[in-house]
Amino acid sequence: MDILITGATGLIGSKLCTSLLQKNHRLIHMVRKPPVSENRILWDPASGNLDKEGLEGIDAVVHLAGESITGGRWTPEKKRRILQSRIQGTRLLSESLAGLSSPPNVFVSASAIGYYGNRGEERLDESSGPGTGFLPDVCREWEQATEPAAAKGIRVVTLRTGIVISAPGGALAQMLPVFRVGLGGRIGGGRQFMSWIALQDITGIIEFAIRNESLRGPVNAVSPNPVSNREFAKTLGRVLSRPSFLMLPGFAARLAFGEMADALLLASARVSPSRLTDAKYSFRFPTLEEALRNVLRKSNSA
Repeated sequence: MDILITGATGLIGSKLCTSLLQKNHRLIHMVRKPPVSENRILWDPASGNLDKEGLEGIDAVVHLAGESITGGRWTPEKKRRILQSRIQGTRLLSESLAGLSSPPNVFVSASAIGYYGNRGEERLDESSGPGTGFLPDVCREWEQATEPAAAKGIRVVTLRTGIVISAPGGALAQMLPVFRVGLGGRIGGGRQFMSWIALQDITGIIEFAIRNESLRGPVNAVSPNPVSNREFAKTLGRVLSRPSFLMLPGFAARLAFGEMADALLLASARVSPSRLTDAKYSFRFPTLEEALRNVLRKSNSA
């Protein structure tokens, strides 16, 4: 297949590209800077520029680009970049695909379980409504920006991705140094649910979504086994053979990270991958301990 990818150099994108190339797919990258070639299409979401002719005849599009939600406090400027990078890029791509004479069969666009907000122990699936707050608002607008492509008849899949388990990047990479020296533990009360996904599974889910024509609309890209923050800390400590009994109080997390602490560290989202389960996706790492042992084994041997 000819597959267009945005965000190809990110944590998920780079792993996905490796997997797709091993299966002999042809990849076309969306890039912001020259040079342009038959495998590189120039775009600039902020200015609304995109080489639409290069999109004709592509079989599938995977859209992963967007400003990281981590990496510093959420200043008004950071929040603006988080929102605009998702809305502008997704809308530009969606409208461009809708205007093609030969559009792709499927458009897989990233979203996040931040859509659900802080929901305590409530069991959430794709039929659950959005939460309230900055992240739910971002995710809702992010997904709405795909509507022009859906209206054209393109099969649109919006992947609501959970916490990605990977040593090279993401949340785990930030936790590992603390846990490896025995200073890890729960955050706040530790009862908040963490809905996670192994990096190998999120790339597998994207490939599954491209192939499986029964998938359409929001799809929760999470493991079938969410865990509490307390259980996450205990499991990571056990895998590392380190103690994990310390605790970061909620007020300390808020002092350190501001609004981001409530949205990412203290919020609870108990999310189920109902549509993936119904479509018979087979998880490679369904339990947290399996995922952590696999990641850390590869990290230690690297």
